[in-house]
Amino acid sequence: QVQLIESGGGLVQPGGSLRLSCAASGRTFSTSLVGWFRQAPGKEREFVAAITWSGISTFYADSVKGRFVIARDNTENTVHLHLNNLAPDDTAVYVCCSGDPEILQDSNGYAYWGQGTPVTVAS
Repeated sequence: QVQLIESGGGLVQPGGSLRLSCAASGRTFSTSLVGWFRQAPGKEREFVAAITWSGISTFYADSVKGRFVIARDNTENTVHLHLNNLAPDDTAVYVCCSGDPEILQDSNGYAYWGQGTPVTVAS
């Protein structure tokens, strides 16, 4: 089992930044990737970014590439998602997950999920 706990969400103005964190515990070595998805009200869950547990490889959705950065803090077994230049369309609940997906964007490929942390971008 892998336990994932997210933190760092909140209200931010357009153009602002936030740092989301995903603290992992348990059998983290049993999976290869940590990812972030988001789900806005009335919309489907959307892939945002992913990183290998080694921290070597990162992957981003086109909609966030150049604005969001995913990184692993090896000392704390935590994955951070830095959200920069936020826009109202980024408003969603952001959820951390872990697994071995064949397709990064397929949420069914991730076995473990956190509870999510809400991000609201509004002036």
